[in-house]
Amino acid sequence: METLSENACFGGVQGVYRHASAATGTDMTFGLFLPAEALEGPVPVLWYLSGLTCTHENAMVKAGAQMWAAEHGIALVFPDTSPRGPGVADDEAYDLGQGAGFYVNASEDPWQPHFRMWDYITEDLPALLFETFPLDPERQAITGHSMGGHGALTIGMTFPERFCSISAFSPICNPTASDWGQKQFTAYLGDDQDAWEAHDATLLMRERGFDGPMLIDVGTKDQFIDLLMPESLMQAMGQRRQQGMMRLQPGYDHSYFFVSTFMEDHIAFHAEALYA
Repeated sequence: METLSENACFGGVQGVYRHASAATGTDMTFGLFLPAEALEGPVPVLWYLSGLTCTHENAMVKAGAQMWAAEHGIALVFPDTSPRGPGVADDEAYDLGQGAGFYVNASEDPWQPHFRMWDYITEDLPALLFETFPLDPERQAITGHSMGGHGALTIGMTFPERFCSISAFSPICNPTASDWGQKQFTAYLGDDQDAWEAHDATLLMRERGFDGPMLIDVGTKDQFIDLLMPESLMQAMGQRRQQGMMRLQPGYDHSYFFVSTFMEDHIAFHAEALYA
């Protein structure tokens, strides 16, 4: 692992690191904020999965998360959204290819060799983090924005024994029924829609839900709200009587101005679960 930068930040350290990933077969870059408490021993960790076109840097710089994480003594992990490099398949569209991994393991060419973001987030990067840094694997939570909110919801519900809590900002809630999902799942996973279902938060909510608290925020002025389909997930949460809240925030859009406004709420929400 290579250290690209480390900066003092709210009493802790915001680092950026690069490592060779067995999952993607490429070098991957991630950000990690460690609060001051990490000097004394393992700290709880909150995963933040970013959205379309983002790298590790977007949320690290724009979300305003470090101040609130430092207040609660929580580490933050900011992974990249896809493999990258000259040998990695790409597409001219912003919502497919590099920057648009959708947190799945691709089974179709030309994506299959490198686009294995599910394994990267659930196996490869955790193994490196918990071996290298003072993080507590028994106290993990997960959040994300847009495509990353989709990833947070699907990964969190698939690994309920791993995560104490799940939250999301403007998540893609029902990708098997949305143009943000059908296009990418067809490209990455092929035409077998049974393979798609494991990556749809609404279907997972109907099937299994989550044994813990959930918090989801969506802006009423989100320019992509018809693609996000929050009403589908809201209905599924109601039918399952899922412990959690979906809040429609009046006047807010899809931007990091929205994310940063409610970041304090989300980190406090996760802190309550992580320290329970």
